Amino acid sequence: MLFVEYPKCSTCQRAKKFLDAHGAAYTDRHIKEDRPSAEELRIWQQASGLPLKKFFNTSGLLYKSMGLKDRLPGMSEEEQLELLASDGMLVKRPILVGDGFVLVGFREGEWEARL
Repeated sequence: MLFVEYPKCSTCQRAKKFLDAHGAAYTDRHIKEDRPSAEELRIWQQASGLPLKKFFNTSGLLYKSMGLKDRLPGMSEEEQLELLASDGMLVKRPILVGDGFVLVGFREGEWEARL
């Protein structure tokens, strides 16, 4: 599995502890240093079954400073993907990419059911 995280994020830290406690094998990826491409995000979004807006870190400072709450509805999906790919801090985290599934954000019950 691929675990995409921002190490300073407390939710990511909890998710990582969860994975380690369950003996899950994963590759760690720092979302700011190695941000996902628009194509990766497109694939993950399709695999997750979630709307693209769920991939935005709506509580992040960058999201708020850019006024994206008001701007996103007027943007095409392609524009949104390019925007997400432009800065890892815009992407909701953690993201867990496995064989046939993608989990966005950490909800322990959801992760428990998937693993």
